[in-house]
Amino acid sequence: MWLPLLGLILGVALGLLTDIQIPDAYGNYLSIAVLAAFDTLLGGIRAHLQQVYDDKIFVTGFFFNIALAAGLAFLGVQLGVDLYLAAVFAFGVRLFQNIAVIRRISLVKWDEWRKKSDTKSVE
Repeated sequence: MWLPLLGLILGVALGLLTDIQIPDAYGNYLSIAVLAAFDTLLGGIRAHLQQVYDDKIFVTGFFFNIALAAGLAFLGVQLGVDLYLAAVFAFGVRLFQNIAVIRRISLVKWDEWRKKSDTKSVE
């Protein structure tokens, strides 16, 4: 659970502390990389909450998602088609699905915690 959060904090810190300029030609690639990173981060949080988290799956999924998305974007540029939009759509759908599952699990755990604390206060 801490690996995804540590990576996010490290990435944000490096991004804020450095003055790296990304050329406009790579804007599509960067947007897909950020979406892939968020998708993987939320997938890791979801897996942790479902108690099926595995570091190997998290790390390989991160790099596979970025490579596949960048490959789609590159192929789209070569064909003259905005193929990166397919990856943006797919990652967007997965982001919302992961957020929905995280929200449901969190609500169930919060209700269980609240019921447990209510029964302790009654006794």
